[in-house]
Amino acid sequence: MKLRIELTDGSSEDEVVVRCSRVDGNVQKIQEFISNLSAPQITFYKNSQEFYLPPGEILFFETEGEQVFAHTKSDAYKVKHRLYELEEILPNHFIRAAKGTIVNTEQIYAIDRNLTSSSKVSFNGTHKHIYISRHYFKPLKEKLSRRST
Repeated sequence: MKLRIELTDGSSEDEVVVRCSRVDGNVQKIQEFISNLSAPQITFYKNSQEFYLPPGEILFFETEGEQVFAHTKSDAYKVKHRLYELEEILPNHFIRAAKGTIVNTEQIYAIDRNLTSSSKVSFNGTHKHIYISRHYFKPLKEKLSRRST
C-alpha cells in the first residue's frame, strides 16, 4: 500500500481520497479510522451529570417514548439527539436495527435468528439484548460479514 500526501492551497475542507482495486479489511479500517476522527462528540446525560464516552463503548441506542438512550454494558444514558441525527454522525459500524434502535455492530456477540419475527441480538459481556426486525436483518448481516474481513 502506498501513501501520498498532497498539500493544496485555498481548500476550505481537508479531503482524503483512497484509490484501491477492491474494498478489503485494510481499506475498511482506514475508512473507519477517518470516520472516527471527524465524528462529532456526543454528550451523554445521567441525572445531573454529563458524560463523554467513546462511541465504541455504546452497545446500542434506543428510543423510549420521546427520549433516546445510549446503552453500555452496565448503564444507560440519555442522549439529546434523535436517531436519524445519530445515524448521520456515528461511525459507520453503527447501523439501524429497528425503527427505534441503532446497534454497534462491533459489540455484537450472537444473533438468535427467527425467520417469522424479530431476531434476538446479544452483546459481549452483558445480559442486555435487543431485537432486530426482519426489515433490517439483511443489512446487518452484510455489515457483520464485512466486519470479520
